[in-house]
Amino acid sequence: MIYTIIDVETTGQSNRMTEISIFKFNGDTVIDEFTSLINPETYIPQHITALTGIDDHMVAEAPRFAEVAQDILNITEGAIFVAHNVNFDYKVISGEFSRIGLEFTRKKLCTVRLSRRLLPGHRSYSLGKLCSALEINLVGRHRARGDAEATTILFELLLQQPEASDVFKEFLNKNSKEATLPPNLPKETFEALPDTAGIYYFKDKKGVVIYVGKAINIKKRVLSHFYSKTKKAQDMVRETRDIDFESSGSELIALLMEDAAIKHHFPMYNKVAKRTIQTVAIFSYEDRSGILHLASNKGRLTPNPIITFFNVRDVRSYMEKICAKHNLCPKYCHLQEAVAECSHYSIKNCKGVCRNEESVEAYNNRVLEAIHDMSNQKEDFILREKGRNPNEEAFVMIKDGDYLGYGFVDKDSQINHMDDLNAFLIPQKNSVDIQKILRPYILNI
Repeated sequence: MIYTIIDVETTGQSNRMTEISIFKFNGDTVIDEFTSLINPETYIPQHITALTGIDDHMVAEAPRFAEVAQDILNITEGAIFVAHNVNFDYKVISGEFSRIGLEFTRKKLCTVRLSRRLLPGHRSYSLGKLCSALEINLVGRHRARGDAEATTILFELLLQQPEASDVFKEFLNKNSKEATLPPNLPKETFEALPDTAGIYYFKDKKGVVIYVGKAINIKKRVLSHFYSKTKKAQDMVRETRDIDFESSGSELIALLMEDAAIKHHFPMYNKVAKRTIQTVAIFSYEDRSGILHLASNKGRLTPNPIITFFNVRDVRSYMEKICAKHNLCPKYCHLQEAVAECSHYSIKNCKGVCRNEESVEAYNNRVLEAIHDMSNQKEDFILREKGRNPNEEAFVMIKDGDYLGYGFVDKDSQINHMDDLNAFLIPQKNSVDIQKILRPYILNI
């Protein structure tokens, strides 16, 4: 079996390659090598230069990736792609090939994951600390050739371990997730994730939550992070040592749980909104003919809003619902603009105020009923959702229009009144973010 042990250096944020080194290894000796600086065709940040020693001047006359692409294809053809944290190097190289319109596909092995299995008990599996513990001479740290050479020595040591044959076979199995998982995440942790709705927590080596996400299928969503090529995702999965989860039963409960978890942990890889949430409000006005209109505008431009939403789509859906319910005219609800008479594709129960077939007074009375309907949304009710198992139901409790929390209750529990659910309620804080989540469910739009 032939292996190519590879290391790349990059520009950091833009993940453009600045150097590559490949050692072709047959299991006993290195039979070929390719090492080259690469002109990334972009600037190299100072902090990257401080780490690697590679600056813009060094790569100015170096070949561009397209000029060495065929050399890389040739040396890696038919070989297994090996690297310390293989997903990083593999994604950088496949990304460079993608930019020039070529596909790069190779089987992968990760020396971090192999080391964790075959050389257990080390405090750290970073290349520098592992080489120090194993007395592997690492010259030229954070340069491609130095790191690739040290990884080759480490890889040879891994091949010599008693269980190496079985472990390598397992890792190379096409159904194995070993080449996909973050280098420091135990496979058992990933396998324990459920295929159900809920939230998940990525944790670093200190157990600190660094990311919270929600999903209809937790395992599938988590796996998608590992395939992501964005730098943020790659940085996050490199730091991930553990993944925890909480089942929710439904997407709505998962959304509520996610919002609460983010506000509690403030994970470094979650973007917590700091700007004011933009709103869209419905308001009414009377035109020169005395007809009452229902219209919408940005919340900050609406002095007396009847009801507020958080996006134009929800406003329109709700307006269509109100228009149909109260037999209002789509033209005067501003669902149609610049038309003499309404001809809405789905709302056809206008009584003809736009065609002078109905009196303005009769029409306005229905508009006032609609405004009263919209203005009295503050009520007590329960949103019922799917539970975490077949014998359970979930619920969201709202009193006087305010969100109180969610809970789970067995289907055989005797619930005769809303107050009976208080014993099962998991209290939560209300917020504008929560209202944004709940509004479509509350108004059934």
